[in-house]
Amino acid sequence: MLRIVVLVSGGGTNLQAIIDKVADGSVENTQIVGVISNNPGVKSIERAEKAGIPACVISPKSYGDREQFHEALLSQIEAYAPDLIVLAGFLVKIPAEMIRRYEGRIINIHPSLIPSFCGVGYYGLKVHEKALERGVKLTGATVHFVTEGMDEGPIIAQKAVEVLEGDTPEILQRRVMEQAEWVILPQAICDIACGRIEVRDGKVCRKA
Repeated sequence: MLRIVVLVSGGGTNLQAIIDKVADGSVENTQIVGVISNNPGVKSIERAEKAGIPACVISPKSYGDREQFHEALLSQIEAYAPDLIVLAGFLVKIPAEMIRRYEGRIINIHPSLIPSFCGVGYYGLKVHEKALERGVKLTGATVHFVTEGMDEGPIIAQKAVEVLEGDTPEILQRRVMEQAEWVILPQAICDIACGRIEVRDGKVCRKA
């Protein structure tokens, strides 16, 4: 059974997609053992509690400096003893020590087709605003392993989504979530849980 911890910052729609697909058996061999938010009062915590999943808030504002925050975050993650850490809209840069300690065991969902519209400054609605400004006809989402480079880890899965006439950033964001993010993130977790993918020499390899 793959033990996962999900890190969130906001409403938790990707978290809900994972909860639902674990519950209905679409995501096999997986248990969500904890949810951590960096923001208090967000719907993510409510979603976790409703599903009976342990949840807590660890906010940078509660600590004197980043080092103390990082220590608290790592301590809580270790308490959950996860096999995999899932960044599902977690808008805080995670500490390098965490990446080293859980190398090959952290994945992230990003709302674009990496390498487009990714890296420092590209998150949330900003990604979709830039996509519309650029006039792209296709966007989408990417699930990737996390490395110390921002959005630079090995890609696990991508799914394209059409950009339509009249799209606003909010409309496009919703379509990308519904058609891509909520599909490929749970599937990536399932593939890892069932041993279908692994990282070798910085690349994702799929097993038959």
